[in-house]
Amino acid sequence: MKEYHGKAIRNVALLGHLGSGKTSLAESLLFIGGAIDKKGSVERKNTVSDYTVEEQNRQTTLSASLIPVEWKDHKINFLDTPGSEEFVGEVEGVLSAVKGAVLIIDATKGIEVGTESSWELLRERNIPTFVVINKMDKENIKFDQLIDSIRDTFGNRIAPFCWPLGKSENFDGFANIVNKKAYIFKDGKVTEGEIYPDKMDKVEELYLQLTEAVAETSEELLDKYFEEGSLSEDEIREGLRIGTINGDIYPVLVTSALNDVGVETLLNMVVDYMPSPLDLKPMKGKDLDGNEVERKSVDDEPFSAQVFKTIIDPFVGSINLFKIYSGTLKVGQEVLLTNNKTTLKVPQIFTLQGKTQIPLDNAHAGDIVAVAKLPELFTSATIAEKKNPIIYPVIEYPTPTIYVAVKPKNKQDEEKISSALQKINQEDATFEIRRNPETAQLLVGGQGMTHINFILDKLKNQFKVDVETEQPKIVYRETIKGKGEGHGRHKKQSGGAGQFGEVYIRFEPSKQDFEFAEEVFGGAVPKNYFPAVEKGLIKTFEKGPLAGFPVIGVKATLYDGSYHPVDSNEISFVLAASLAFKDALPKIKPTILEPIMEVKVVIKSEYLGSVLGDMNKRRGRIMGTEELSGGKTEVTVEVPESEIITYNTELKAMTQASGKFSRQFLRYEEVPEHLIDKIIKEYQPKSNN
Repeated sequence: MKEYHGKAIRNVALLGHLGSGKTSLAESLLFIGGAIDKKGSVERKNTVSDYTVEEQNRQTTLSASLIPVEWKDHKINFLDTPGSEEFVGEVEGVLSAVKGAVLIIDATKGIEVGTESSWELLRERNIPTFVVINKMDKENIKFDQLIDSIRDTFGNRIAPFCWPLGKSENFDGFANIVNKKAYIFKDGKVTEGEIYPDKMDKVEELYLQLTEAVAETSEELLDKYFEEGSLSEDEIREGLRIGTINGDIYPVLVTSALNDVGVETLLNMVVDYMPSPLDLKPMKGKDLDGNEVERKSVDDEPFSAQVFKTIIDPFVGSINLFKIYSGTLKVGQEVLLTNNKTTLKVPQIFTLQGKTQIPLDNAHAGDIVAVAKLPELFTSATIAEKKNPIIYPVIEYPTPTIYVAVKPKNKQDEEKISSALQKINQEDATFEIRRNPETAQLLVGGQGMTHINFILDKLKNQFKVDVETEQPKIVYRETIKGKGEGHGRHKKQSGGAGQFGEVYIRFEPSKQDFEFAEEVFGGAVPKNYFPAVEKGLIKTFEKGPLAGFPVIGVKATLYDGSYHPVDSNEISFVLAASLAFKDALPKIKPTILEPIMEVKVVIKSEYLGSVLGDMNKRRGRIMGTEELSGGKTEVTVEVPESEIITYNTELKAMTQASGKFSRQFLRYEEVPEHLIDKIIKEYQPKSNN
């Protein structure tokens, strides 16, 4: 691969709903660009970007992959991303590194849930975007209606740069609105031809709209347009470029990835209208003293880069993809991992074409490249020139919304499972691994069951660990509702030194987890045994009397007791304190507490009634609703954790997969009395083992 400088580099993400044709379009881009001699297909499981076993088995993209295409002395780093929202972490990483995107829409289905969520992510980051309507070779496509739908959803900045051509309902090419030329697909080839007369009025109408949009990009062009009534082709092209980069224009193109129609035009437009690194604002970061510093995407600035994706290869180890924000990088160069001030020597540089490594001697500002055999690197890590260090902000990822408990089918894999999951976690920051010490369960949290099953498939395929899953156990607590006194007397005499300790303790509810006080008069219990009494209660509260959950919210006041000058010792008072709590149980009304979560649900407003009704059934308390832009509503609910174990799946079913939610622990609250026996039955037998 040739050496490319910033002006000739474009970094572009491919986004869209599941099944819109992103991977097929990537194959066509590689084929038209001459990178591959023959196209693969998703169905044949031989595409460049979907190369993992899990992707091939599911016939869908599950992890982002780099697809560099050389075109007209430019290097375009396309990044194919998953269409499922459960793999949003892959998209988040990619969008941190690109400043251009192609949003792909299936012409037969129109705007889908994934289309809208991708659009929202792009608008949050102000990333210049092309809208590509793919699968134009299919039958019964109502293109005018589709354009109206896109405008209604995405706004009036949508601007068709192409218009489909075809006799009757047959798509056999398109008109390029910018140069007013037709491109016709025939006998497996695309040739330049005449625009059908019945389409010319539409083409002229769209050309006029583009010209007016261009004129509004600058006062100079607007004045000329008013004076002369027209603009030159060069002025139109430059105005379209500025408008696209600034987000004033979102070009619409048409393609048939299957037949390679419109793909060459897409490549040309990426080169002509997408920003190069030189068009971007400087990147902001901080030096090692915490002061804000900037880096421009040019070669003569100090080197800096940020890792946006980590791949764990069972043979190579870790591969890290990173965007060079400034300066240049050469093989053998020493750099500073600024996050922990570690010096690293770069052993090799390469680009990836799917899983294929293409070696490079050096790389320039704005490029996306990869390194291997540097295990110190991780996603979000910053590497920089040692003399001019900088740390870029970490990439933010969503937290898990659903958890499952896992255990290996083979007990011999107990040690392997945690290590394997940690390695997978290096690739994917949107899932969590944690061991619950109270339930002894190993929990895996993710964005949905598809996401979690993908992780477990990798566990099996890459690390040869097969697991069973079960629902996570809720971590309840126990407390007391009443006030009462307990008496504990421990006496043991079996030859030699005896044991003796006696205490009277008053128990009552407390807002703190545990309070210990004493009101002993006259030395009935010597002060040196007070810590033993407190220790005995703490030990007892580790396992409550109802179902073995830890006891919280109790104040214990030692107010009387007795001791023996010879036989009393620390252990005697530890045991006496435990007996006192058991003695008080009938009076202090023990009960079970459940964890309450704060859940924020974001939905289309049309689903508000369904979500509120469903939350009421889950014992949720609606704390408030807030109208958001784009016809959405955020609902804040306080709800028991036990009621939302599978909420991720159920919310998707309720909202046609458009609803999202986040959750965080708030506090513990008393379980309704009619549920207590059920919880005790579920947990008591195992708590006694």
